[in-house]
Amino acid sequence: MGTQDKSPNANNSMQRVKVYRLNEDGKWDDQGTGHVTVDYLERSEDLGLFVIDEEDNETLLLHRISSQDIYRKQEETIISWRDPEFSTELALSFQEMTGCSYIWDHICSVQRNIHFSSLSNETYDNVNNELRELPPVELSTLPLILKIVVESSITDQLRVNELILHYQDFFRKLVDLFRICEDLENIDGLHMIFKLVRGITLLNSPQIFEKIFGDELIMDIIGCLEFDPEVPHVHHRSFLKEHVVFKEAIPIKNPLVLSKIHQTYRIGYLKDVILPRALDEATVASLNSIIYSNNATVVSLLKDDSTFIQELFARLKCPTTSAESKKTMIHFLHEFCTLSKSLQMVQQLRLFRDLVNEGIFDIIADVLQSDDKKLVLTGTDILILFLNQDPSILRSYVTRQGVLFGLLVKNMLTDFGDDMHCQFLEILRSLLDSYTSASQRDSIVEIFYEKHLGQLIDAITSSCPPNDTAQIGSKFVSSDGGNWNQSGVKPEILLNICDLLCFCVLHHPYRIKCNFLLDNVIDKVLYLTRRREKYLVVAAVRFVRTLISRSDEHLMDHIVKNNLFKPIVDAFVANGDRYNLLNSAVLELFEYIRKENLKILLRYIVDSFWDQLVKLENLSSIQALKVKYEQSLESAGTRSTATLLDQRKRIDERALEREEEDYFNEDSDEENSASAASSNRVQSQPVLANGSALNYPSLRSSGLVDYEDDEDDEDYKPPPKKLSDISDEDEGLAEFRLKRKLVSKEEPEPKRLLQSPKGTKPREGVFAALCSTLSQAVLPSKKTIGAGTDSPQLDANKNTIEPDCDVKGSTRSSDDDGNADAKSHAKDEEASPRSFSDSLHDYPENRQRSDDCSMLPPKSSPEMAVNGS
Repeated sequence: MGTQDKSPNANNSMQRVKVYRLNEDGKWDDQGTGHVTVDYLERSEDLGLFVIDEEDNETLLLHRISSQDIYRKQEETIISWRDPEFSTELALSFQEMTGCSYIWDHICSVQRNIHFSSLSNETYDNVNNELRELPPVELSTLPLILKIVVESSITDQLRVNELILHYQDFFRKLVDLFRICEDLENIDGLHMIFKLVRGITLLNSPQIFEKIFGDELIMDIIGCLEFDPEVPHVHHRSFLKEHVVFKEAIPIKNPLVLSKIHQTYRIGYLKDVILPRALDEATVASLNSIIYSNNATVVSLLKDDSTFIQELFARLKCPTTSAESKKTMIHFLHEFCTLSKSLQMVQQLRLFRDLVNEGIFDIIADVLQSDDKKLVLTGTDILILFLNQDPSILRSYVTRQGVLFGLLVKNMLTDFGDDMHCQFLEILRSLLDSYTSASQRDSIVEIFYEKHLGQLIDAITSSCPPNDTAQIGSKFVSSDGGNWNQSGVKPEILLNICDLLCFCVLHHPYRIKCNFLLDNVIDKVLYLTRRREKYLVVAAVRFVRTLISRSDEHLMDHIVKNNLFKPIVDAFVANGDRYNLLNSAVLELFEYIRKENLKILLRYIVDSFWDQLVKLENLSSIQALKVKYEQSLESAGTRSTATLLDQRKRIDERALEREEEDYFNEDSDEENSASAASSNRVQSQPVLANGSALNYPSLRSSGLVDYEDDEDDEDYKPPPKKLSDISDEDEGLAEFRLKRKLVSKEEPEPKRLLQSPKGTKPREGVFAALCSTLSQAVLPSKKTIGAGTDSPQLDANKNTIEPDCDVKGSTRSSDDDGNADAKSHAKDEEASPRSFSDSLHDYPENRQRSDDCSMLPPKSSPEMAVNGS
């Protein structure tokens, strides 16, 4: 049998089994242990179970898998069955549960394949060899025909459809038989005819549907379906003939259109009323397809009939047309636009444009002014159909005729029922949508904000209690004890107004500053926080949240200036720790302000309302808000301190500069006397090579400005010097050095007044270097006189200092009379208007130059100093 080739691996414990056989005593005999596989039988296409002994590879079991349901799975590891060939009970006990499941799945798969192959091997002719033709339609043969139709398999149904269609007058004879049974009140026959017609309908054949739904047979077929044995008798025919009235707004002259209209209604009635439970999904889909096709045919035929459309609109516009007739035509127009969805998109758009040219929007404008609420609802449905198809058509009309837009706003504020408000809201949203052409958008937005926004805001203010009222129970009581009566605007309308305003904030931010701020719209919308309906309070909070999301500083300044958060915080605190939608909305508002770091609102909230919010400080959002506030204060304080110090620094510098300029520009008596004395000696002053006169600076014994501690400086005595080598003729030179030290003592004053430029040496160092240089140049010799020192030249007229420093080392030409006695020089010093140190500190560039070149060479002699070398 070739079983050796099929033996499995002995190490595969997953398929290791024990084979048991039930003996005559009812006990299970162990036939051995082996491995089981599923494989093809030898010389056969059938699959079977093979169990090969694990020791000697002998076949312990060979079983052909049967298509019958004889196998049982027990306890996850046992598969048992009764072998029909040998009439024995067999069982396989698996070592592993996975091996049992694996073999069980194989057995089930083989059984499915056996069933499928048996169906595929049965050809169409072999299956239907007995169905050559249907028996004649008679009362005696009804059971046989019913059995053929109802009990036929899927493959038989195709043959049954073909036989019914080829049977001449099958349905006509069946209808005649139904009438006979109905006249004779043969209930059994009527029940069989009902089952037969229902079975034929479930065959789901389009050709059969076309026959039974024709005008000749449809009513009789519906009559056959009245006698359902499971439900009481329902007179569907009488209902369709007597109660269902076909109204023609305009007489339809095309018979095909009338036939399709009637057929569509009757098919829908059969589907929805007569056989809603009996029909399967495939049959329902086929019936819907027929209805859809009929609608497309009707609309297409009416659309192409120009006389019909013109007559329809002529009657609608005629003032003599009765209200009832006009109402019928409006409903027809609504149904006509609704059925146009079955057309192709191009044809549908062309139809809508033709209706606009005929003046359909003018008709809708008249409908919206009607007192009939149902008629107004019909008009809004037509507008929504146009918006869904092409919104630009309606927008173009609104830009030309603003009456329709005003009627939409007016009806939005009118109580038409729960569904009406949402329809008006959707229409207005679509018209105000910013994603449209610029010309249409700007015109519609201008109409809304200039003419109709005030109506919506007035509806809110008139529906909210005044600020001095308090809610007691379900009533509002004013401060004077009177009751405030709520206006007729429903809360649902107010909610829709808030939604529309939020939409406007998002889509028209450029209009907010012009209208919302100037007209104080935000404050009026927040009147809703006084209402007892919590969802209206939440709507007001949502409106403010939408405004803040624009991150507009003008809006935030307006909110802070007018204290617009007060009603929100009051409502939030009054809500307490209740976890509801209001609580979540306000906390989300605070979280947004904190995360976006809106500092204006952050400081405003904490500074103004922290005494109230501290009651709810246990909430994490409130704590985070306070922490963010403190952080903003710290960062703002650091920046403001730095800015303030910088400003003060600049102010002090400018003030000192002005003060110093004023000081040097003043004319004192000392300067006048000094100028008079110097004018007498102007002829004896040496002249430089460039023609300018050489001026000798005078040294003052005090600073630029007198301070309180100047008296202490007068007691200052220089450190003792070795004067043994100084003769009496050097007394003037000693006086010169003393005055130099006094000036150096008073040096901090100009240091405070003038700041040295960056990169330059301190003034004390420069002045000390100059004094040291002059002292070294004068002291080594007793022959030199201090009056001949070549110091920087002072121009008394220009108040400038010209350091006498020659880079090339050239000597200056000086007058022979350059050496004067010390007394005359000291006298000139006292008469000089400015000291040497004053002139030195007046100009920073002179300090820089004095650093670059020394006043005298380091090895200069007293004679060189006197001669100006």
